[in-house]
Amino acid sequence: MIRSVRISLLGSFFLYAPTALAAKGAAFVLATLWGLSIHAQDVAPASRPNIIFIMTDDHAVQAVSSYGSKLIETPHIDRIGREGIRFENAFVTNSICAPSRAVILTGKYSHLNGQRGNRDRFDGSQTTFPKLLQQAGYHTALIGKWHLTSEPTGFDHWSVLIDQGEYYNPRMVSGEDTVTLTGYTTDLITDLSINYIENRNAGQPFCLLYHHKAPHRNWMPKPEVLARFEHLDIPLPPTFYDDYRTRSAAAREADMRIDDMFLSYDLKLLPGDYEKETGTGGAGSRFFDAEGAWQADYQALTPEQKAAWDAHYGPLRAAFREANLSGNALLEWKYQRYIKDYLACVASVDENIGRLLEYLDRTGLAENTLVVYTSDQGFYLGEHGWYDKRFMYEESLRTPLVMRYPQAIKAGQVSDRMALNLDLAPSILDFAGIAIPTEMQGRSLRAIAGGRPPKDWRKSIYYHYYELEAWHSVKKHYGVRTDRYKLIHFYDDIDAWELYDLEKDPHEVNNAFENRSYRKTSRKLHRELERLRKEYRLVD
Repeated sequence: MIRSVRISLLGSFFLYAPTALAAKGAAFVLATLWGLSIHAQDVAPASRPNIIFIMTDDHAVQAVSSYGSKLIETPHIDRIGREGIRFENAFVTNSICAPSRAVILTGKYSHLNGQRGNRDRFDGSQTTFPKLLQQAGYHTALIGKWHLTSEPTGFDHWSVLIDQGEYYNPRMVSGEDTVTLTGYTTDLITDLSINYIENRNAGQPFCLLYHHKAPHRNWMPKPEVLARFEHLDIPLPPTFYDDYRTRSAAAREADMRIDDMFLSYDLKLLPGDYEKETGTGGAGSRFFDAEGAWQADYQALTPEQKAAWDAHYGPLRAAFREANLSGNALLEWKYQRYIKDYLACVASVDENIGRLLEYLDRTGLAENTLVVYTSDQGFYLGEHGWYDKRFMYEESLRTPLVMRYPQAIKAGQVSDRMALNLDLAPSILDFAGIAIPTEMQGRSLRAIAGGRPPKDWRKSIYYHYYELEAWHSVKKHYGVRTDRYKLIHFYDDIDAWELYDLEKDPHEVNNAFENRSYRKTSRKLHRELERLRKEYRLVD
């Protein structure tokens, strides 16, 4: 049964609101609401594409098969790139959830859009690409994860998860109504999205932000895929036992090692499976009751869901108690438990994207719809012994990015040009035929996707991470990356530089900043870094 509750929007801690109108069978509710919300506007010509912008949370390129993953097959995400373009070198400007989303919406770096960290409040009055689409006659919708601490603006319809959202039986908010749905959140977000498209005004182009919670922590797969990867012994990444020997204190002092994971919240053990909780779970865990949070998640499952979880995890828990692991054996057990749950969450996302693509095919919408898939940032899947993101190292700096639009993007392209999440807003506007505001700092990817890459395309990217006194204790830093080199400056409570030769050291384990043979390279990178800081208005 769907339970509706009123939620206050007062105060600065209004957390991303969704309206989960539509467990299966609520299409009539959606039709009524969307029918009322659509205003008569000039009908756009058929050449103006519909837009579906798909985004996941924390999906690493290492878990996308078209990017060379040996961990998982993602045929439906791969299909988008195969039938359009895959950007081999796509990066984020600030590898953390809310700031990345703000960059994508505004096309501006964090210091200009005001969202430097997760705890900042997003200024919804500023220009965003959904607002500009809306003004140009598009019907705009946001369904799924919002994760910005202000009410969505620029959307004719929005139905979003509260805060991070739940993996099962999510609460979703739209306006002042909170609705609790029964089911698996990845499936439900897809149901809502397909229902939205079905009940749209067919004479008006639409832009749908179809945004998943998965595969964000704490990685709860759906019942049907709980055991998808259990028969495998996932190989450890080459840098799993990285000792950070050549690096600054930043890597050593970060609180995001696999060994820091909670036995309960992260790894799904219950009281009685262990004598006491271990790991820190990140520096912010001093404000977080891991065992209580996991018990709340577990107890919120329906009897049927709980039965499936007990059937799967019961034998795993018993085997864990029997093994009485310690040292590296315990650490590697944690890794296997983490990575298998993470991959199972990704598998459900890919299957649901397949459902949406099949719907577009079946309804004839595929030909005139721009489909974009990305993640809000990358993620560590055990590399350097870590999970989470934040650092400018490759695993969290990179993000998957694929696009498909049959009318304007030739199939089968792979671009090695440097793309940024900063470019998504101007790209979407460009495909829609809307002028790109001068305040947007990104560049449209349309020419690249059209097979005509500009000769003056960027040769370097700028990155800046601002949080410190928050989860995981990753120090503030900024840096520049070129096709071969990366220079990082850690600052605030530290003053340290790191330089990596990505050609000779792709895993970034050898900090070459003090290496005399790289002095000329270091000087060039410093000059480029200062040039970018001026270009992006960080310094005068």
